[in-house]
Amino acid sequence: MGLTKRKQKINDSKKDNLVGNLKALGRKDTGYPGHYAPEVLEVFGNEFPRHDYVVELDCPEFTSLCPVTGQPDFGKIRIRYSPDKWLVESKSLKIYLFSFRNHGSFHENCVNMIARDLFKIMKPKWIEVSGFFNPRGGISINPSVRLEK
Repeated sequence: MGLTKRKQKINDSKKDNLVGNLKALGRKDTGYPGHYAPEVLEVFGNEFPRHDYVVELDCPEFTSLCPVTGQPDFGKIRIRYSPDKWLVESKSLKIYLFSFRNHGSFHENCVNMIARDLFKIMKPKWIEVSGFFNPRGGISINPSVRLEK
């Protein structure tokens, strides 16, 4: 086997170890759940677990339902974390966040649920989740939470 083919085989093996069994990425027939669905979250391996770096994800079109009125709440979710062994796969994150569309929960609860679910699946060094919600009744509610190992 030539050097180029050997390098490619090593790269393919490394990619398989990092990517694993991702289900959402690359699928054209993405299904969106009609209920809160943390089970759709997927992770892939971090190539640089010894590096101390930050990943920031902005989700400007977050929607959930008020648990009292059933009216939609709109806002932006910002996720910041320092990965350890795993990173969240962005398409699965999009599907997960979409699952809040039909979920009745207060803003503070949504932010805490997102942080908890991501912390559980990724086990990052730390994670911060902030919500910037559009005003309702003249008041903006912007909760944040930080979880650490």
